[in-house]
Amino acid sequence: MKEVVLLFFFTFCFLFIVWTFSYFLLFNRRIQKRINYYFYLNKTDTNFKKNRDGVKEGISSLKKLNELIRKKLSNIDQDKIDQMLKSAGVLLTPEEYVMLKWFLSAITGGILYFLSSNVYLLIPGSIIGYTLPKIWINRKIKIRILKFNEGLPDMIATLISSLKSGYSFAQALKTVAEECDSPIKEEATLLLKEMNYGITMEEALNNLGKRMPSDDLELMLQAILIQRQVGGNLAGVLEIIVKTIRERTRIQRQVQSLTAQGRLSGRIIGALPIALGLMIYFMNPEYIKVLFNNTLGIIILSAGIISGIIGFILIHKLTKVEV
Repeated sequence: MKEVVLLFFFTFCFLFIVWTFSYFLLFNRRIQKRINYYFYLNKTDTNFKKNRDGVKEGISSLKKLNELIRKKLSNIDQDKIDQMLKSAGVLLTPEEYVMLKWFLSAITGGILYFLSSNVYLLIPGSIIGYTLPKIWINRKIKIRILKFNEGLPDMIATLISSLKSGYSFAQALKTVAEECDSPIKEEATLLLKEMNYGITMEEALNNLGKRMPSDDLELMLQAILIQRQVGGNLAGVLEIIVKTIRERTRIQRQVQSLTAQGRLSGRIIGALPIALGLMIYFMNPEYIKVLFNNTLGIIILSAGIISGIIGFILIHKLTKVEV
């Protein structure tokens, strides 16, 4: 009976989240499609006024929801959240991101409560659900920056070829947006849009540096900004930069290969005590319960955990070499 209740609960939660996101978060796209459709309708159509009123009601409800969430965001740096979402390449607004955190907080708390029938697990479950979007966004940012750094030498090479062909810097960026892959394609397109909307090139380049916090990109941006102030051959400067980036990438990969054994040792040291403790617990629970029921056992367990954390941190510091 409990399994049936859990199945219905999970199904309801899934359908509720899908409906909410499709109705509220994707409402702008639906409105745009409907407006495009009604734009070509005959104004004398009797259903036109009724359908137009429905669109207005939908826009009004969406505005009310956004106003409610903006009030909740009054004490939060909304620009920081927006910058984080842009860096991750996620097509969400800060309001939608906060709504997602609320939904996952409620869902994970309810799941832990139904699985354990313990009301005290609502709080840790809610905290886990609330932090999951942040972990997901940070992971996407890390992956996106790695992909950007991998394609950055090819991007600079394209800029150099375009500049040597007589193109301006804006035309060279357009070539990059057409020929390069994601995420360089999206970032170059956004950079061109900002410049076309009236933002100065310096400000647009600084915005690119904020969206993609990369040391290699920062080196390229600083060279471009300095060249615009003092003049000079930008293609020649970029050639030196792309050689530096490729050489640093080669050294970085070599360092990662040499430190791979140490990093693996650190992970094993961190995971082995936990795995061994779980194995002993499932094989003979009474044998390991002494560590939790006895004062000396608790002291030994605490010392072991602290020592393991210190060892993991030290190994991580030793194997992390900045290039």
